[in-house]
Amino acid sequence: MELIRRLHLMREISQEARGRGRKIGLVPTMGALHDGHLSLVRRARELCDLVVVSVFVNPAQFGPNEDFDRYPRDLTRDADLCVQEGVDYLFAPSGEEMYPPGYRTWVEVEGLSDVFEGASRPGHFRGVATVVLKLFNIVRPHFSFFGQKDGQQVVIVQRMIRDLNLDVELVVCPTQRDADGLALSSRNAYLDPDERAAATCLYRALERARELIEDQGVRDARQVEAAMRQVIESEPLARLDYLAITDTETLERVDEIDRRVLVALAVWIGETRLIDNMILEPRKRGAHATMEEARP
Repeated sequence: MELIRRLHLMREISQEARGRGRKIGLVPTMGALHDGHLSLVRRARELCDLVVVSVFVNPAQFGPNEDFDRYPRDLTRDADLCVQEGVDYLFAPSGEEMYPPGYRTWVEVEGLSDVFEGASRPGHFRGVATVVLKLFNIVRPHFSFFGQKDGQQVVIVQRMIRDLNLDVELVVCPTQRDADGLALSSRNAYLDPDERAAATCLYRALERARELIEDQGVRDARQVEAAMRQVIESEPLARLDYLAITDTETLERVDEIDRRVLVALAVWIGETRLIDNMILEPRKRGAHATMEEARP
């Protein structure tokens, strides 16, 4: 594996690989790699001839009072993991390489970027869309691999690819979870043992939604949200930021769950903010049940 720091070198490598007909896969990350990231790498290894993992803690997607300075960074460990997984290139540019003096150009996907995560973190998705487009232009991948855990991000990047006619296919991989259901995240490292136990409330709330929507046929979104909210509120260390049941493409809230929906939430566990989601399918009409009927 080769570590690449400079944009022009990464671009030259990609151009040569494309010229030889090799399929390039990009796994964009902010480092602090865990099994969730590595599952993306393994999928990329299956589909591509050449696998690039990018590690860049993107300052443009952090707000002024967020955790940019303390976000976990360990490039040596990340590189060791990439070697073990058969990655061809680890692309780790500096902030000055990505945003040189005088940088002024930003990408924003309107209507999708200012709700939920975007409302809680103003400017976040402008930073995400910008850095992802820059990585696509530098690495020129045929495929890029994202985890479903960042569900709103996936919707936004998919829309950007379609709207800008980008020559890349997004491959969305399942959320990776610990045995107790907690979604893998680099920010889990912030949690102390009590907070780590409390953090399972996100998964328990999503599982409650899955039971109601898919197993018991409840279609009233507000009733499902109320049941999820009860799960979060029963955990003393948890504080709900947002909870939403939305269309999977427009991210508009739904009142009736009559199609596939994205069920997403963000929760503060102590001083750490965690997100999670599931895509759920409603039961057929004949299996519809009310909340009262659904209670055991």
